[in-house]
Amino acid sequence: MKGLNKMPGKLYVVGTPIGNLEDITYRAVRILSEVDFICAEDTRVTVKLLNHFDIKKPLLSYHEHSASHVSENIISRLQSGESCAVVTDAGMPCISDPGENLVRMCRDLDIPVEAVPGPTAMATAAAVCGIPASRFAFEGFLSVTKKQRFEHLKSVSKDTHTLIFYEAPHKLRSTLEDMLKYFGDRRISICRELTKIHEEVMRTTLSQAIEYYEQNAPRGEYVLVVEGMSAEELKDEYSVEEAESPSTPPYDCSNTMDADSDNGDRFANRLAISACKISTPLECIGPLIATSRSMLINSPRPSRTCVVIRVGLPNELRVKL
Repeated sequence: MKGLNKMPGKLYVVGTPIGNLEDITYRAVRILSEVDFICAEDTRVTVKLLNHFDIKKPLLSYHEHSASHVSENIISRLQSGESCAVVTDAGMPCISDPGENLVRMCRDLDIPVEAVPGPTAMATAAAVCGIPASRFAFEGFLSVTKKQRFEHLKSVSKDTHTLIFYEAPHKLRSTLEDMLKYFGDRRISICRELTKIHEEVMRTTLSQAIEYYEQNAPRGEYVLVVEGMSAEELKDEYSVEEAESPSTPPYDCSNTMDADSDNGDRFANRLAISACKISTPLECIGPLIATSRSMLINSPRPSRTCVVIRVGLPNELRVKL
């Protein structure tokens, strides 16, 4: 084919439709028709796309479980002058995708890599979600391992930009519950089956979403767009780590200290009640704050203080005295 002579030894990263086949580009069809072979995440999915556009090219399976010799074979063929297109099941490959490793290997070996842009679910969701997305972070899929999953959510819980996640239907309910636990009841836009017949975008809150999916079984593939922590929340945020640091030792709310004593002086200057677990009604918080404020007023050297009341991690009530 005429175009082959212009494409020696190059890897093409080709975006494919995320649902609607009409979203493929003319350039993507041409490149897929001209390369020597195609690396696909799932050859059974990709062959349907190729058949639709009457493209007949050798397919090579390349996924997260591929052995190292598969990558070595692809690199060897590229180095010998062949051209290859890498695709994923849907969308832009090499983002939260095993193709990322192949691109890295090519870059390390100075093998040319060229992008053939196409649809991507995260950008599509950001455009139609109805939540500010001028700044957002793509977080991909959460781990199925609870520890890693919780660590991931905790690490982004104070980010002020919008967060975008991918999720499968069978994990959606538990993911929403975990997000509510770590993020609080934020707004979320749940984007389902984007560009497909049953496309749906539901803007709601995390608690309302949990209630909805208790009554409605999740179906299809999901993109979750979650608003970040507000600037006001971040400004008033006092971390438990800061409250429990050596410079601000924790004090139990049951402590009764003489404000004139050394302990009372230390209490006034570095108070951080961070070990007070509230299991009774929230009416208890008022008297606690009043008592703490009184101790500060009577202190010889009062200073700005924060009372950190753990209502249940990761949610805390922080009150400036």
